[in-house]
Amino acid sequence: MIDTHIHLDEEAYAPDREEMILRQRESGVEAMLIPGVNASSVGPILDLSTTFTGLCYPALGFHPQEVKEDWKAQWTLIEAAIREHRDKLVAIGEIGLDYYWDTTFKAEQQELLRLQLALAQELNLPVMIHNREATEDTLRILREAQMSNVKSQISNLKSLRGVIHCFNGSRETAQQILDMGFYLGIGGVITFKNCKLADTLAGDERFAPVPLERLVLETDGPYLTPTPFRGQRNESRLMTYVVERLAQVYKCSNEAIIDVTTANARSLFGLK
Repeated sequence: MIDTHIHLDEEAYAPDREEMILRQRESGVEAMLIPGVNASSVGPILDLSTTFTGLCYPALGFHPQEVKEDWKAQWTLIEAAIREHRDKLVAIGEIGLDYYWDTTFKAEQQELLRLQLALAQELNLPVMIHNREATEDTLRILREAQMSNVKSQISNLKSLRGVIHCFNGSRETAQQILDMGFYLGIGGVITFKNCKLADTLAGDERFAPVPLERLVLETDGPYLTPTPFRGQRNESRLMTYVVERLAQVYKCSNEAIIDVTTANARSLFGLK
């Protein structure tokens, strides 16, 4: 299994971080991708990827909830770090839009997202997209970035690709994401009672099932711990519960889910 999104640098893992990380490998986790959220997360994430080479992989980015009055100064630091460490990075992330808690900096979030998408295209890196209560704007800006790529005369500008992190939207939204060539990140939410994500993936009379070849596994740890461990700290090894639910949806073995999603993650993020 590959966990394509886990915040290993967060304080929740501080008491036993090294032991916990090694425990994931013993439980069948091949790799864990660590997204950045602000300038202060750059150093810890790079340190973890160096300490656990071949197991932990860094991404750097500016999370929309971190956008405040000083966002331009923060972005200057993060952009410089991304450029300096580009060859170590598997993605630019976690980036996107979040209107759930506060829309004070809505315009700034959108401007920042455009800047980070442009940088991802320039540096030929995939993106990890955060979307909360902002689907229409998120998809619109992603389409704009893809169109700017098509129209661009810059020969080295690469096509935009990535994953919609923690997907839990409608089948119509999923189709729009698939049409753009993006992957869907599936985590513990699919195990929650009353969650409709399994039905979305399975399809209906209007839509075919979402292709398994377009899914990647994730935790968003330490958050969104799957049932039956909700309320506890999430770890990559608990993706087995997500795998079991996906196996029910796709009517296949757990091993098939792991094999396909692992291959998808390796392809999208350039993992060897």
